[in-house]
Amino acid sequence: MPDKKEKIVTVLCNLLKGGIKMTVKLMQGNEACVAGALKAGMKFYAGYPITPSTEIAELSAEALPKVGGKFIQMEDEIGGIAAALGGSLTGLKSMTATSGPGFSLKQENIGYGIITETPCVIVNVQRSGPSTGLPTSPAQGDIMQSRWGTHGDHSIITLYPSSVKEIYYTTIRAFNLAEKYRTPVILLLDEIIGHMREKIEIPENDDVEIIDRKKPTCDPSEYKAFKVKEGDIVPEMAAFGQGYRYHVTGLVHDETGFPSGNELVADKLLNRLIDKIEGNKDDIVTYEEYLLDDAEIAIVSFGSIARSSKTAVDTLRSQGYKVGLFRPITIWPSPEEQLLELGKRMKKIFVVELNAGQYFLEVDRIAGKHVQVNKYGKINGEIITPEEIVAVVKEDQNA
Repeated sequence: MPDKKEKIVTVLCNLLKGGIKMTVKLMQGNEACVAGALKAGMKFYAGYPITPSTEIAELSAEALPKVGGKFIQMEDEIGGIAAALGGSLTGLKSMTATSGPGFSLKQENIGYGIITETPCVIVNVQRSGPSTGLPTSPAQGDIMQSRWGTHGDHSIITLYPSSVKEIYYTTIRAFNLAEKYRTPVILLLDEIIGHMREKIEIPENDDVEIIDRKKPTCDPSEYKAFKVKEGDIVPEMAAFGQGYRYHVTGLVHDETGFPSGNELVADKLLNRLIDKIEGNKDDIVTYEEYLLDDAEIAIVSFGSIARSSKTAVDTLRSQGYKVGLFRPITIWPSPEEQLLELGKRMKKIFVVELNAGQYFLEVDRIAGKHVQVNKYGKINGEIITPEEIVAVVKEDQNA
């Protein structure tokens, strides 16, 4: 008889083939991440096991060979992302997964992926830190690291789902954005939703959009790996080993990929890398608004804590408080336009997150011009409950 993990892998592979009408009860968040990655076309996974993301590696190791993909466990987290970027350069959609300490180790190569414009999905199932911290306890302490962890001026795409089903679709979207914009994309989860089990139903022959990187159509002798066409800020990308020769370096480079110390080349390259993300916010930024139409107070939360906040909103509404929820799904680039408008409409904003106030800094920077922004967080490895949020809002309103 097949064991439980073998059954899960069979389900994931059947989902990829569209062979079943999928109704899986109690699917784990990390399992949904692998299912979404396979649906998006992941063919290469390189990483290193670390709690609480290890199930992603385990299931990828079993599923990928069954769909013509490859899995490799590297000697450490640095090797994991380096190999994932290398796999992407050969034309394979690639992913790696980790948690806080491993995410710290990956930062240099995240910057390498940014400047070389190499698509890759990096999953961070957050746990409490710093350092080894509380390995099995939840946290949302890597919000700022996901934005500024790698050095230098750059932009980044970071997505943060809040349910098992949303993990599935957001993982697909992470691959789509990575391929579309030739960039590493960070998918933030946390221990709670990574290990949570929920019913997830995905229709047979699900017609979700799948995006692949643009490939060159020119003669290989004419190919320049970082040359952009008029009206398109993202260059075409050839796969290594398919006749197109080009140079890849972490140094500032010109259109050919070879290093350049020219200030004009540097300015043009680095600003383009920023603009291809910041200039496409309308396509990249996603969010959820819940009961905000007549609200006077907004709670801003994401990931697992948005679930507590939504329940708190319902409770406060039942007690006569006009409260709503704003949930950023795209954490970076931040939904600046929407947060600014929120600040103009609300009498007060509460940012509730499982850290000491990281995203609060961003919300206060944007919305704080127009409204008082308060923060509530925890860093002891315990979840924030709806009751706590209700108490915080009521105490403030009744003061």
